[in-house]
This record gives sequence, C-alpha cells and structure tokens, in this order.
Amino acid sequence: MTEFDSTQNIVNSHSLETVENGAPKTKQKHKKFVNLLIKLAVLLILKAHFIWATIYFVTNSDDTLDSTTCTGYGFWMIIYIFIYFIIFYNVLLKPYIIPFISNLTSKYLSPQLKKIPFWPLVSRGVILAAILAFIVYDCRDDFSRLMPLTGLVIFFIIGFLFSSAKKQIPWPTVISGLIAQFILGLLMIRWDTGRNIFSCVGDRVDTFLNYAVNASAFVYSEELVLKQAIFAFNALAAIYLMNFCINILYYYGIMQAIVVDLGKILQFVLGTPICESVNSAANIFLGMSESPFLLKPFLDHLTDSEIHSIMTSGFASVSGTVLAAYISFGANPAHLVTSCVMSAPAALCYSKLMYPETEEVVVTHENVKTIKMKFGSVLDAAIKGANEASQVVIGIIANLISFIAFVYFINGVLGWLGTLVGFVAEDEIWSLELILGKILIPLSYTMGVKWDDCEKVGQLIGMKTILNEFIAFQKMQHMELSSKSRIIATYSICGFANPGSIGTMLSTLTIFMPRKKHSVTKLVFRAFIGGSFACFMTACIAGLLTV
Repeated sequence: MTEFDSTQNIVNSHSLETVENGAPKTKQKHKKFVNLLIKLAVLLILKAHFIWATIYFVTNSDDTLDSTTCTGYGFWMIIYIFIYFIIFYNVLLKPYIIPFISNLTSKYLSPQLKKIPFWPLVSRGVILAAILAFIVYDCRDDFSRLMPLTGLVIFFIIGFLFSSAKKQIPWPTVISGLIAQFILGLLMIRWDTGRNIFSCVGDRVDTFLNYAVNASAFVYSEELVLKQAIFAFNALAAIYLMNFCINILYYYGIMQAIVVDLGKILQFVLGTPICESVNSAANIFLGMSESPFLLKPFLDHLTDSEIHSIMTSGFASVSGTVLAAYISFGANPAHLVTSCVMSAPAALCYSKLMYPETEEVVVTHENVKTIKMKFGSVLDAAIKGANEASQVVIGIIANLISFIAFVYFINGVLGWLGTLVGFVAEDEIWSLELILGKILIPLSYTMGVKWDDCEKVGQLIGMKTILNEFIAFQKMQHMELSSKSRIIATYSICGFANPGSIGTMLSTLTIFMPRKKHSVTKLVFRAFIGGSFACFMTACIAGLLTV
C-alpha cells in the first residue's frame, strides 16, 4: 500500500467518524423544525377534511347540527374546535395571557382581598351557600331528595373527629374541594347539556372499547367472545387496547401534558401542593400503581400529609383501563367517567380533612418536573403497553377467582350455621351479602337510596369494601334497583378501596419511596378509610343532583 493510499484511508475514516458523530447533532438541531413541519401538515390535513365535510354537510345532508353532535358532522365540529382551543391554550393562553392576568391579580387585587378578615373562608362559604340554596330550591317539590345532605354532614363529622390535627385543617381547601365536586356534579349530572355531553363521551368510550372486543373475537372466535361473552375474553380484552394507546400518548408527551395541566388547575382551585394535585389528576386516567410513577424522583421528599393524599386519591378512584370490565357488567359509561372526574377533588378534600399538612412542603411548583417515559420508539411504547396489560388481566382474573371462591366458602359456612338454628328458607339463608346489606342500610339511606333498595346497595358497598369493586359491579348487574339507586350505587363502589388494593399500594410506594416506608405503612389504612368516604361523598352529590 502506498503512502498516498494510507493517507486517503485515514482521511476517509476521519470523515466517516465525523459524519457518524455529527448525524445525531444534526438530527437534534433540526428536530424542532421537523416536528413543527409534521404538526403543520397534520393541521392542514384536518383543516382540509373539515372544509370538505362542511361543504358535504351543507349541500348533501338533511341532518341538523343538534342531531349530529354525538355521532356525525356536529361531533367532528366539536373535536375540531377543541383541537384549535388546545393550540390557542398552548401558544397564547398558557405562556402569555394567564401569567399576565395572574401578575395583575397578585399585584392589585390580592393585596386588597387580604385586607378583608377571613377572606378565603368567607368567599368560599358564600359560593357554597349559593350552591346549597339552589339545591334546596331545586328540591322544593320533593324534599326527600335532600337526604344525601345528611350523609355529607355525617361524613364530614367523621373526618373531623378522626383528623390527625384538627387545628391545622385547611378549611378553605376542604370547602373548595366540596365546591368543585358540586360544580362538576351540576355540570355533568344536573345540567341537561352537560349530561348529554358526558353521555356522548361515555358512548364514545364504549364504542372505542368495543373495537378491542372485535379484535378479541378474531383471536378467540366469535363463539366465545360475541355469542357466549365469556368475561376473560370479552370484557378484559379492552385493557390491552387502553394500555396500548395510553403508552403511545405517554411517548409523545400528550398524557403528561394533560395530567400536569389538570394538576395545576386542581392546585389553583384547591390550594393543594403540586405533587398531590398532579397525582390526583393522573388518577382520573391511571391506577394507583401507575400515577405515582409520574412523580417518581420527588416521592422520597414528600411530607406525610402529601403521602396520605396520594394514597387516598388512589383508593378513591379507578384506572381508566378497567372501565371496560365495569361496562360489561352493565354500569353506565357516562356515570363511570363522571365518577372518575369527581373523585379527584373529593379525594384531596377528604384527605386534607383527615390528615392536614403540619410540615414544610419541599417539592413546589417551581422545582417539579414530571419524569419522561423511557421508550425507544412509538412502537416500543405500544408493545410495552400491550405486554403490561397482560399482567393487569392476569391479576384481575386471579383476584376474581380467589375472592369469589372465598365468598362461596364464607357463604357455605354461614349458610350451614344458619340451618342449625332454623334459617332454612331461601330468603333467610345466612350469607355475607345478607349480613353486609343489613349492617350498611343506614349508610345507603343517608346517601339518598330509596328505602326498598337500601339493603341491596348496602350489599354492594360491603362487597366492594371487603372484596373488590369487580364483584360489586357483577352483583349489581343482576339486581333490581331503581334508576336513581343504581346511579348512587355506581358512584359509591367506583373506587379501588379494598384489601387487595392495600397490598398493591404498599408494594408500589415502598419501592418508589424507600426512605418513607414507615410513613406509607403507618398511613395506608387511614388513607383506605379516606378513599372510601371520598367515594361516598361523590355518591351523595350524585344523589342530590339526580332527579
């Protein structure tokens, strides 16, 4: 080899190394520009299709906008407007307008309001009084509808009596949480338009989850999935689709943005610290195991009150991935979605009542950033989501088999003991459901359930609390209940507060926050009670607002 050839090889190797090293930098340098081009292209395609759909609707369709708001052109118009609102929010509202208004408020309005004695408490008290006055007026034709107010008062008294620091209870936060629940309830349950919107959302959720059922029929056969509707192959199939899509949203940062923005709204409305606000917002979509992962780097620095709040939110809510199972048992999708949303302020409200903040909060809005999910690509994220769903499905099946078998065993023993003392008639045979139903009749009645249905709803609450909510929803499917009693029951059992979830919560958080292991184990049962009562609060408000 000549000297020229050697020199040429060295030059070529250096050039190749330069290209290899420079490629990632070039890619990173132009990444924002490429992403912007992709977003603009998507928006142009959406705009073109919307214009096309508008022209077709005006010239060829005999439908009206009202008749298509949930399925046709009207629904597409709502989505289109929502997309551009999100763009407006991220481009102008969030970075410029909201900070400007916030600065003006803090500079001119806040100092004046602080001069008014007990302003935070007085202002919230006036709003709550106005809401209660409207509810009393709304119930003027049937004052028996006001019974759930009794339940709310009783639950607040219990929370106050068992509060760890009664003098430190942040009453403005507690009252704000209650107001937020009432406002959400008025919008989603009492207001006709809002109820129709969430009914439409529930129907679309149901439609979306049914795509997984069709896919399951392809794998397991139509006989097992569609005709016989076997639970493991029918209802649980949707969990794969949900996890698949949620991981894709995480990969693109969409889910994190939604959760953080909702958390900031909760923080603004309730005045709760950022970590517990973000976690509570995440619980609308995710389960108790997944939500804390968003704040993993900061969990070891949380106060006991924040830890209690995170666990309460987990117990008071359900994961979006399991809604399909409840829907398969006949639960109303709209009320399930409404319950998930209302549980967020309910959990924060009741948590701060039972375990107020007595320490200095270290993790604030300024120093918190949500963790990024480590996925190699969008395909990697989707595949991991589907694989993780397998563990969820196996866990659900294992829990259902073991818990239902245990119920059969307990009922067998109780029935045998009852026959020894003369309880042999079919409606008198001793069982777990019979005992729980009798014990929890007062609880059901204070939530607004009709007296004739109180024992049945008490059975559902008992089954959910000592076993799990899957069994409760399965039992409710075969019960004869009035429509209002069924709605109240749906809200009261739509939560993860059960013994199995205590184990899940302990195993998850003790791994995420090893230095706070003692606090987690000390507070978990108190949070379990708080999560249960938060569900009962949402049930009371649903009972108040359901005509």
